[in-house]
Amino acid sequence: MKASGVSTVALSQSLRLSLVRAQAELVKAQKEAQTGRAADTGLALGTGTAQSVSFARDLERISGIIDSNSLVSARLKATQDALAQISAAAQSFLSTLMTSSSGDAIGNVTRDSARTTLEALTDILNTSFNGENIFAGINTDVKPLNDYTAPGSTAKASFDAAFLAHFGFTQDDPAAASISVTDMNAFMDMQVEPLFMGAGWATDWSNASDQRIVSRITLTETTQTSVSANQDGFRKLAMAATVIMDLFDSNVGPGARAALVERAVSLVGDAIGGLGDLQATTGIIQQRVANATERLEVQSDLFERRIGNLLDIDPYEAATRVSTLLTQIETSYALTARLQQLSITRFIS
Repeated sequence: MKASGVSTVALSQSLRLSLVRAQAELVKAQKEAQTGRAADTGLALGTGTAQSVSFARDLERISGIIDSNSLVSARLKATQDALAQISAAAQSFLSTLMTSSSGDAIGNVTRDSARTTLEALTDILNTSFNGENIFAGINTDVKPLNDYTAPGSTAKASFDAAFLAHFGFTQDDPAAASISVTDMNAFMDMQVEPLFMGAGWATDWSNASDQRIVSRITLTETTQTSVSANQDGFRKLAMAATVIMDLFDSNVGPGARAALVERAVSLVGDAIGGLGDLQATTGIIQQRVANATERLEVQSDLFERRIGNLLDIDPYEAATRVSTLLTQIETSYALTARLQQLSITRFIS
């Protein structure tokens, strides 16, 4: 009979190799136990990996749009709230104008109401949400409306220049008391309207863009999701408030003031109608975004289920494998320690 040699080094190396493999399997098993998904998609699915990757990509895109829709909805909500505040200010101003037109309101009350309305319009249109100016169109990094009452206001300078060019004297000149109703209406038509409804608005008043923000609300659908300060309703309200505030604080006579009030009533009425249209349009967009989000959430759920069918594993099996591998590794460590204690010297002694 032939005796064969046994090397403790060979046994130790064999156990080390088994230990390394067990440790690698343990990492994989622990990941699967924690996530409930296969650790190696390619190994688990083989040729079906491409389908899994495609589903995951679509799911990620849908999740991104859902998150974006949440921000869009919040911005639209802020826009609706702002429009409601402007509409309330316009209604209050119109009430004062109607009282003034009947002769029951003194000039200072009408002037102060106009000032309050213009200040409210400026403050509200310069509202920001999440660091963006919501009424600036795509120019979200700039305040959309300049302050007419600020020192050095170009809008104020243009208005004063237009008055001087048309009448040949300033608002505070005693001659302003002689301005007729016809002359005042001509001034409004020829000088004031271009400052607000024409090129003067972009030059002196507004920094907003006519181009509004367009957001993707589904994989295939986009919609405009902002309101620009350049809408006619805002311009007309600003025009009415400006002429009343400025010229009711001047030497303009009663007849011309009555003409201004009559024109302002018409302008504010148009502005309120325009604001109502903007609120309705914004509400429709809000509903579209909400409906789109609901559809996306359904699609997201379907994709998650399909991916789960491909990659989900039995959590109990994964936990059992983790427990088994831990036992194997502990046994390997114990055997390695015992082998390292073996030596011919200790055996002889």
